[in-house]
Amino acid sequence: MHFHVWTPNLFTLKGGILVYSTFFLQALQNLYPDSKYDVFLKHDQKTPANTPFLKQTHFHFAGSYPEQIRTEFFASQIIGRGILERPDLVIATHLHFAVAGYYLKTVTGVPYWAIAHGIEAWDIKNPILKKSLHEADRIICGSNYTREILLRQEKIDPAKISTLFNTFDHNRFQISSKPSHLLNRHNLQLSQSVILTVARLSKSEGYKGYDQILFALPRIRQSIPDVHYVIAGEGDDRERVEKIIFDLGIGNCVTLAGFVAEKELNDYYNLCDVFAMPSKKEGFGIVYLEALACGKPILAGNQDGAQDALCNGMLGVLVNPDDVEAIADKLIQILQKIYPNPLLYQPQMLRKEAINRFGFKSFQQTLGSYLRYQFS
Repeated sequence: MHFHVWTPNLFTLKGGILVYSTFFLQALQNLYPDSKYDVFLKHDQKTPANTPFLKQTHFHFAGSYPEQIRTEFFASQIIGRGILERPDLVIATHLHFAVAGYYLKTVTGVPYWAIAHGIEAWDIKNPILKKSLHEADRIICGSNYTREILLRQEKIDPAKISTLFNTFDHNRFQISSKPSHLLNRHNLQLSQSVILTVARLSKSEGYKGYDQILFALPRIRQSIPDVHYVIAGEGDDRERVEKIIFDLGIGNCVTLAGFVAEKELNDYYNLCDVFAMPSKKEGFGIVYLEALACGKPILAGNQDGAQDALCNGMLGVLVNPDDVEAIADKLIQILQKIYPNPLLYQPQMLRKEAINRFGFKSFQQTLGSYLRYQFS
């Protein structure tokens, strides 16, 4: 078997698509360890010293080309190599790459899959991309929420659109006590109630919902005076966020932790008493799974892919992300341990459910069933 995998990046930058693409390629190679793999990366420039992929994986990089011509080069590269090599299946881990898959299939008949993660698949305007999705052999969605949007908006054959939920490395995220070094770093007491959000502070990602939690804090403090809110992440929205904090007079109960290294992320999850990210445009939200693996109760928005991550409220609390009062009330209930879902206060059970439903084993098994159908 010969696979071509087209992906934005695997080794540089950050984000959910990178994580999903990495797990996808690992699962694919576990399922077909004797196959040939050519992986085309739009933004990466070289392979790191250690990668989790098979030795017969050949990487092709476009990241060294200037941004002005990188898209054109990458498109010509993946289509040209596809014509020459005629792989058994092309997998595009970003929906926009489906256009190249459509052109390649038109010329050679090579089948292609495309992966839809979230916002890039909602309200598509490009007619060529629309056509490319209809002609794809399978569209993989990271959540049922995104699948339903594609079905409703694009009228694609439901048999061609499948869900493969996001996954995570549960070994990296473990339940433990609040880390003393973070308590000391942020001047927190062990007994304090801590709310945590892990998200980029980006002007383009204001939908993450950290504003709403800031606006909710004065109300939360009326019931829980010592509550503290930690935002882990950096970006170009920090100055605006700092102004909100100043205007609300809540500087003494908010910490902008800035960039958090991967090795400390588990500690930050364990620092909190509730993980909150009432987003409106989340394709799924891997951070929810990471927090669940640490046994933390979750508050999320009820208008995006978080509904799938929290199993429609079974694994957490879903709230209208525009309703600051409701966000405050639900966070108070969670922190006071009176929210009517006892599972939220059973850390080991939360972790177990997250692993059973979204662990890598389940991810690989589901992908295997789709591939068996493709090659049957």
